[in-house]
Amino acid sequence: MNDKSLLSVLTEEQMEQMNFTLIEALHTNKQVYLTYYKRGQCITETGFIQFVDSLGDLFIFIDDVFELKDKMRLSELIDVHFV
Repeated sequence: MNDKSLLSVLTEEQMEQMNFTLIEALHTNKQVYLTYYKRGQCITETGFIQFVDSLGDLFIFIDDVFELKDKMRLSELIDVHFV
């Protein structure tokens, strides 16, 4: 399954809900689980959201383990929920 076909399984409602969760996590500084698809693998990480640009399809995530900043596309997300 490639990235494009995976994205088509997410409904508009699911994508909207993930966006709301990211924005809430940003404003409340709550930790989240992020699941995304990269290089043929589903990856789940925990961390904090530092920036969200819904129109630009971008967010910045600080991972919990190494405290590294990672820019990601919103369209790469499969799931996001609070820890």
